[in-house]
Amino acid sequence: MEKNAEIDNFEMRVQAVERHIYGERKNRGGKPVKCAESLARIQAALANTANKRERVKILHKKIEDLVKYLDPQFTDHITVPDAMKLEFILAEEDFLLSQAALLEQVSKLQPLLDSNYIRDVPEHATKLQRLSQIHIKEQDQAEAQTQEVKRLFEDYNKMMVLLSKQFTQWDDTLRKLEEAKGTRPVEQ
Repeated sequence: MEKNAEIDNFEMRVQAVERHIYGERKNRGGKPVKCAESLARIQAALANTANKRERVKILHKKIEDLVKYLDPQFTDHITVPDAMKLEFILAEEDFLLSQAALLEQVSKLQPLLDSNYIRDVPEHATKLQRLSQIHIKEQDQAEAQTQEVKRLFEDYNKMMVLLSKQFTQWDDTLRKLEEAKGTRPVEQ
């Protein structure tokens, strides 16, 4: 039942395509033109034409050879003798052995690659991205706090220098007053 509905649906779609391509044209018998029939006629005509001509028959037989000859690797196959290929392989022996060892390591570690931890990476990536944004924000805040503390230390140091100078001035003034009054001996 479903197959019949699918076939009917398919036929309706093909008819819509045919109407779209051919419009309302009719063939010689007064029936609407069908794409499949036209394609079958064209295929038969090409096959008849090809079978009638001897050169085309020969060409069809030689297509596989043509494809083989047009392949870029075919020229390598012809020009490079087997002994030379063996020398290439032997020259790369160390590299090939190291690659084989690496492949063995990867195959041994394959269960780790298939683990839940690796499969959950995309989920953790979004969490890590959020944490990275928080970390950057906190770094900016720490930098601002560092700059504020640095400014406060500079202000503190300036204040201490000013207070030291003031106390030195007061001490110098007090010493001069005491010497003038005679309560303090003159320092030498």
